Amino acid sequence: MRRPRVLIVGAGLAGTATAIRLLRFARKPLEIVLLERRHDYRYAGVAYHRDGNPWDHVFNIQAGRMSAFREDVNDFVRWANHEADRRGWPAPWADFTFVEHGPAPRRIYHDYLTDRITEARLEACPDVELVEAEGEAVDLDVRAHHVVATIRQLSGDGTAHTRTLTADHVILATGMELKQPAFATDVLGHEAFIRHPYSTDGVRRLLAAPADADVVIVGTVLSAYDSAALLLRQGHTGAIHLVSASGARPRAYPETHQHEVVQLPAPAVLFEPYRNRAEFLTRVRTSWEAACATVIRDHPGMDRRIVTERVAKAWEPYLPLAIEQIPTDELRRLLDEFSTQIASLRVGAVQYTTSIVERAMSCEHGSVEVVVGKIERVRPAESGRLDVFVATQAATRVIPADLVVCNFGRETDYTHVDSPLWTSLVANELVTPHQRTGRGIEVDDRGTALRPDGEPVEMLSAIGVMREGDEIVRNGRTGAFAFNLAAIKNHSIVVAAHVIERLELHCGGSARHAAAEHRRASSADETIRAAFEQAVSLEVRRLAARSRAERERLDARLRTHLRSSDHRLDAVPVAGRCQLMRAAVNQAAVERLTDVSVTPRQLRRQLGITNDEDAEGS
Repeated sequence: MRRPRVLIVGAGLAGTATAIRLLRFARKPLEIVLLERRHDYRYAGVAYHRDGNPWDHVFNIQAGRMSAFREDVNDFVRWANHEADRRGWPAPWADFTFVEHGPAPRRIYHDYLTDRITEARLEACPDVELVEAEGEAVDLDVRAHHVVATIRQLSGDGTAHTRTLTADHVILATGMELKQPAFATDVLGHEAFIRHPYSTDGVRRLLAAPADADVVIVGTVLSAYDSAALLLRQGHTGAIHLVSASGARPRAYPETHQHEVVQLPAPAVLFEPYRNRAEFLTRVRTSWEAACATVIRDHPGMDRRIVTERVAKAWEPYLPLAIEQIPTDELRRLLDEFSTQIASLRVGAVQYTTSIVERAMSCEHGSVEVVVGKIERVRPAESGRLDVFVATQAATRVIPADLVVCNFGRETDYTHVDSPLWTSLVANELVTPHQRTGRGIEVDDRGTALRPDGEPVEMLSAIGVMREGDEIVRNGRTGAFAFNLAAIKNHSIVVAAHVIERLELHCGGSARHAAAEHRRASSADETIRAAFEQAVSLEVRRLAARSRAERERLDARLRTHLRSSDHRLDAVPVAGRCQLMRAAVNQAAVERLTDVSVTPRQLRRQLGITNDEDAEGS
């Protein structure tokens, strides 16, 4: 009998994080195929691959929030200080001491993920294997008991050939999909137009720009700041224009900023029926200002720059009900219009990036200008430069540019994604574009893809950016937090646990519901609650453990504990008791590991997995 096979489509951050979880969670033989179409994106993705990230490109958020594991908040900083191979690192990073609230270069994240997946492979249970595969998945054929994936691969001479791979489960981790900017159709191939600033070619052209070149950067938030900061660190003296319709700019985190969660009352007026846009926005503005005032009053020592972040996080549990009141068409328009402003309220950037850009915006320097307006078109000029037409509130402004940098225009509507795989998935109704938001696809609470009629495609899961719409309406997550590392950490746990539940415990729909019911009953019954809680605690620690020896030790304790408790399930056939209890315990453990109502550090304490390092960082 062959071992089960899981195919992960995409080996960037989302795919790698999920592969690590599968390697850790699996107790029985399993083959994990991690498919990537671009070799340089493996264990990095577009955001972190080395050639697209010079050393001065740092994470937007603090280094302490870059651990791939929510239950191990210090993992990335610990790795960077004590495990990373720094040979070849330039100053100042070669001798840099990384701290939780400080910066770190994005390009080293590839090494971090590589080390962590290597460790997970070595510490996996017997016959649990990771297979690295090259190629692009172009079609999925979901059959009764397995999925057949068609994979296209280019040979050395550029000839394309296809092959098929059979899998028991497929996880979609394809990352961000690019949207072609309508305003730039005439210049996409122009030497002065950079469509992919995080590519090897994009970085090369940015670094090669003459110091006095006039540059237009499309966008005014984090990615735009990356491009501007890169130019300025090279001694750029020419004008740099940051252009966006909102004009929103990232806030700088205070030097010693740490993530915290504050408690706020529900903004009850947002739960009232939707009347019209103006009236709704007035209610939002009034409630928002009141919430900010409450945080300032109740936390007098808090830096004002992070008040909006605290309010946005505190409102997350309440937003799903507020969103329910908004008609679908209007919800989509609101998200399209205000998504950038919402993102700027929810997340900031480290001062390493913002300070150099903000200084260049000052009156004293003045080389960087923020232009508020919508870019109507970019067209070639006779001089060989490009003319950028911007519709501002006053008039249409034409900005001549030697270089135009078009930061990520992300395609959120999966009916328009330029990908043979996604075109096929939508056409064959294996996935459904998200109905309420038009962002990503429909999934259930386990990340399982849903057909248009709501039926789950049990062998198909999704992780990462394609779950943006679901994160918004289900969890109230806004801005990049609907799809970035923070979301992926939880997605990887939930999806990996669900896959293992399916393949090891053979826990399908009815069995899963039975496990959920047993879990509810165990929590409600005082006579067995303590025993159930002890089982969940053991499972939490097993799922969080990095070493195989520790996982096996905890698994043995859990089996013994469950055997001593199975007399309480006399109504359940003996053959099914173990699976039922394990599934119920695992579901509860996963829910606790993915609790976003607390900070990662608080989560460790809550789960009972603290150590001396946590105490020192308190």
